[in-house]
Amino acid sequence: MGRGVFENRLNMNRKAGKTIKNTKNSKNSRNRFAVVIPVYNHAATVVQVVRQVQNLGYPVFVVDDGSTDETPQRLAEMKGITVLHHSINEGKGAAILTGFMAASHVADFAITLDADGQHYPEDVLKLISAIPAKKRPIVIGTREGMTTLQENHAPWTSRFGRKFSNFWVRMSGGPKLSDSQSGMRIYPLPESMSLGVRARRFQFEVEILVLAHKRGIPIIEEPVRVFYGPDGSRVSHFRPFVDFLRNSKTFTRLIFSRIFFRH
Repeated sequence: MGRGVFENRLNMNRKAGKTIKNTKNSKNSRNRFAVVIPVYNHAATVVQVVRQVQNLGYPVFVVDDGSTDETPQRLAEMKGITVLHHSINEGKGAAILTGFMAASHVADFAITLDADGQHYPEDVLKLISAIPAKKRPIVIGTREGMTTLQENHAPWTSRFGRKFSNFWVRMSGGPKLSDSQSGMRIYPLPESMSLGVRARRFQFEVEILVLAHKRGIPIIEEPVRVFYGPDGSRVSHFRPFVDFLRNSKTFTRLIFSRIFFRH
């Protein structure tokens, strides 16, 4: 996404008078939250995304997954956040797990969202409000409007990948979902860290849903907004052919496990 388009969106949010209300984390609460943002070569958008997230008032952990652009320099200039670094690119799932480990010391839930600017960070509050009393679910922010290309310029890879993933999550023994690829989520800690997810790249986000469902962790969805710039310059590291093969390998493993290792 072009920097100008993203900054215009931020300005429109401010002019619209958007306010963010948050109940601060309490040491005695079992509902403490922290935000985990995996980052890889998002120098053009990461600062703006992090600034919006800071308005929520929760601890922020940014995991730089071996960026080779100016992302490390941009993050070094920011105050009030914890930056964690991978020396090489290990994958989105690995970055999320690194963030989970750090966040688990101060929070009971980890909020994740992408650094490319597609999410509206204030929608996190909708996900928090969707958590039932005395429950510890995974909450997925279901991106609205992705089926209409004219509305948000969603790339075909995102639209096709969403349908492909939804079908195979279900076939692998996971829950029936409408958006199994959304990066805006809430995960309970430490439960999500003990599921034994093997995937370390994009496939982490689908495998964890299957394993959580098998373990009896509730998974719920809450609608959120999504933004894709009309210039199509959003930084995405999804590679259709390579990631299709990785997805197929992950789902094959999960289906094999479902058939032959039922408990």
